[in-house]
Amino acid sequence: MEQKIRILVVDDSFLMRKIISDIISSDPGFEVIGKAKDGKEALVKVYSLKPDIVTLDVNIPLLDGISVLEEIMKNQPTRIIMVSAYTRAGTTATIKALELGALDFIAKPSGEISLDLTKLKDEIISKIKIAAKIDLDKFEALPIKPVKKQEAVVKKVVVIGASTGGPKAVLDLMKYIPADNNAVFIIVQHMPKGFTLSFAERISWQTGIKTKEAEDEDVVAPGKVYVAPSGYHLILEKSGSGVKIKLTEDPLINFVRPSIDVTMSSVAEVFGQNVIGVILTGMGKDGLEGARSIKSNGGYVIVQDEETSVIWGMPRAVYEAGLADKIMPLSKIPKTIMEYIEKEG
Repeated sequence: MEQKIRILVVDDSFLMRKIISDIISSDPGFEVIGKAKDGKEALVKVYSLKPDIVTLDVNIPLLDGISVLEEIMKNQPTRIIMVSAYTRAGTTATIKALELGALDFIAKPSGEISLDLTKLKDEIISKIKIAAKIDLDKFEALPIKPVKKQEAVVKKVVVIGASTGGPKAVLDLMKYIPADNNAVFIIVQHMPKGFTLSFAERISWQTGIKTKEAEDEDVVAPGKVYVAPSGYHLILEKSGSGVKIKLTEDPLINFVRPSIDVTMSSVAEVFGQNVIGVILTGMGKDGLEGARSIKSNGGYVIVQDEETSVIWGMPRAVYEAGLADKIMPLSKIPKTIMEYIEKEG
């Protein structure tokens, strides 16, 4: 008999602990081995029960979810899925948690007490199954050496696509991109509505590069980073002497919106050979057709290698299609991007 995935549920609400536990227990491959109502109790039970996975609410008493996460990852690294409400504070804390090592998050649809969480049953079960397969070593800090700052001589557009494990990977990458670079960066990270604004702010704060959640009609400018907003495809259009962003609610592509394929294909059509596509960790194949468009227009494609990817799905699809110019660990990607940005032609 296959061993069950052992899960600890942490939430300050008795009702939410019951709803989350019932959802988890509905899958025969899962076992709820304990519950905790506050941060201190959560730490005691993590250390004593040694669960395979912890669902950890951001907003809990005595010791908040971020502090609990930091303690666990420092003393007994464990697979953690954050649970957060769609609030400004909740989304900001969730992005911080992903940076600190949380594997994924579940967004409560109706605030802290979300009686309708059962609507997300399939998503919750799927995320737990994915998390259970992830090697925790892949969430350790990567030894990245700073890149020497140099004047960018040719304008380039860098499109970065990521999904599961992506928020931390994107932040680790962008930290080592010089703030005075002369390229436009567009980031397409799969995440629910309400989280991309906080993600953009986190990038800006961590890197010193002007970063914003893209808005319709934004005119792209060198030296800036644009994050595709959740729920919208991001495409580029020529506008007079410049190029502007257009956001659409066209149908999902690869079951997602924004789609990396849509953005990469659009950017490749506008900027041709001056495009660098970067495919980071994530499940599925979003980015495959986008990479194909970049290559057919003379651009350059980099994919993250399997060893440093949390999920080697999207990078693998591009690699196996023969579309990758480079396959490399995350720690080497920033230097390669800068070399290509500064390259003539």
